[in-house]
Amino acid sequence: MTTTFPDVSISTERLVLRPFEEADVPAYTEMMNDELVAAWTSAPLPYTGDDARDWVRRIAPAQRTGGGGIALAVTEFLTQRLVGTIRLRNTNWHTLATEISYVTAPWARGEGYATESVLAVAKWLFRDQKFERMELRTPADNTASQQVAQKVGGISEGVLRNAWIARSQTEAGDWMDMRTDLIVWSLLPEDLEGGSDQLAEFGYASFTELN
Repeated sequence: MTTTFPDVSISTERLVLRPFEEADVPAYTEMMNDELVAAWTSAPLPYTGDDARDWVRRIAPAQRTGGGGIALAVTEFLTQRLVGTIRLRNTNWHTLATEISYVTAPWARGEGYATESVLAVAKWLFRDQKFERMELRTPADNTASQQVAQKVGGISEGVLRNAWIARSQTEAGDWMDMRTDLIVWSLLPEDLEGGSDQLAEFGYASFTELN
């Protein structure tokens, strides 16, 4: 049984989702130091260039080779600018289920890139990889992430109470941990079938990179 995802790039009309490269380090460092990213992720704070290089060279590739999932850089097709990241994790190869998470750079928000990339990964996951379930977990106060879950057709299944530690910045500029609930959303293959498949407007395509 296959227990790793292929070395893949996924393209839409506006985006290319691809493995991370060394050239991504400066933009990725800047993105991960954004206040909203710091608040809603568990990334190191502050996020240094060394952290980014470790992500690009070791952590992100190991997501795939270790079987846990896959981590991809989200870039604009025309400019090749880094606009975010998307990641599958906690993958269960027996039940063919996985969890998706995403981060959008501050300079790219409001363009629908998170929705577009999540839909593209969902279609690739269900149609190419034959998975049966994709799960999203959004902090209770992260309304932007919840809107993405709703736009892709996610079904809210319930709340994991007190299940996540987010961060809040004080007036002095310090960061403090705060506990929050997680809303659980799911997307199944049939949720992408029939009617108006939102992916059509994004011109989805995918290909496996040849090494």
